[in-house]
Amino acid sequence: MRPKFAILLDGGFVVARLRARERRFPRAAEVLSLCERIRGRPEFEGLGLLRVYWYDAPPASQRIQNPLDDGGSIDLRATTRFSEAQELHDALELAPNFALRMGEVVFRGWQVRRGRIDTLGKAGRPIQADDLVPQLEQKGVDLRIGLDIARLALRGLVDTLVVVTGDSDLIPAFKFARREGVRVLLEPLGAPVRRELKAHADAVLASA
Repeated sequence: MRPKFAILLDGGFVVARLRARERRFPRAAEVLSLCERIRGRPEFEGLGLLRVYWYDAPPASQRIQNPLDDGGSIDLRATTRFSEAQELHDALELAPNFALRMGEVVFRGWQVRRGRIDTLGKAGRPIQADDLVPQLEQKGVDLRIGLDIARLALRGLVDTLVVVTGDSDLIPAFKFARREGVRVLLEPLGAPVRRELKAHADAVLASA
């Protein structure tokens, strides 16, 4: 039987890296191009692709109230962030050999915009509604990545895993897969990652 490999994409991490490069929210074509570049690497010559897995959370869609704004609630479903993320997920869901593993997003309240704290201190003015942004947290995404790594390793579905991430919380999953005889390759897309994460991968790929 032909050896197989799978590509596991940490969606939030990939979006952040592509967004920094493109200076806009990435589109499905750019994610698919990244996967094709990975598939074309010499490390995977002679290996068949089992599947590409995308781990993310659906965009927040509830109505929230800014505590400093009396003008009414904010409908997150009507934001550009919602439409861009939903469009990306819809397109990837229909891409060949793609599977989406979705967690959830939780609203954790409000926080001051990045860079505004120094400005507020210098200006000596009170915090205004525009200084605040919603704090949204993904839940269950890391868990799904770890579970799939374990499942693919235990069932012998692949010989090699390519994990596109910078999250050191996945170290236990890396260690488990390697103990089961699966090669684990890390693709951090040029991001700085902890030495421990690199140490528990069989190789760190040069940025695709």
